[in-house]
Amino acid sequence: MTTFWPWLSLVGLGAFHGVNPAMGWLFAVALGLHRQSRRAVWLSLVPIAIGHAISIATVLAIFVAFGTALDPNSFRVAAAVLILGVAGYSALYGHRHRVRIGMQTGMAGLALWSFLMATSHGAGLMLVPAVLSLCLADRGGELAIASSLSLSLAALAVHSGVMLAVIAAVALAVFEWLGLAALRSAWINFDRIWTLALGATGIALLVQ
Repeated sequence: MTTFWPWLSLVGLGAFHGVNPAMGWLFAVALGLHRQSRRAVWLSLVPIAIGHAISIATVLAIFVAFGTALDPNSFRVAAAVLILGVAGYSALYGHRHRVRIGMQTGMAGLALWSFLMATSHGAGLMLVPAVLSLCLADRGGELAIASSLSLSLAALAVHSGVMLAVIAAVALAVFEWLGLAALRSAWINFDRIWTLALGATGIALLVQ
């Protein structure tokens, strides 16, 4: 059971990231409507997923490098402080620093946008508690590079797969049936929810 909940949280975070319009589905819909093409919606999902996955992978690689060099408790506290700092910055200044890419961008530009959005939002940091729990459980309370890398890659695959599935479902539902106009009456402020989720992630690390 101790290794079940981290995987479940990775699935939940994948769905949460997928539902968040800042992670890509809103851009995919807007691009499809701009080009009047369902194909554009489908094609945009690939670079969005790649950019997000590279951002997550970068964070997890840094996590493995530092986590294997530091005492697990010291690393846990340091990671928690970093995450809470990002959450605080997002609450105070996040709305002032948006990543903007035009509707004429190509697939490379869309992948870059996705990478920058995921990185600036601290998407990879949300996975740290789950991956840390998996790595510590696998090694009996110690972090090892080989096992940590393999578990991180597995975590990345699970998270990215769920996120891509949710983004595809939401983007196609909005493009085919709802339309952007319907979102004006049912819009949710995901920036606040995202900031609260980051804060909760940092607190969860502190109390582990």
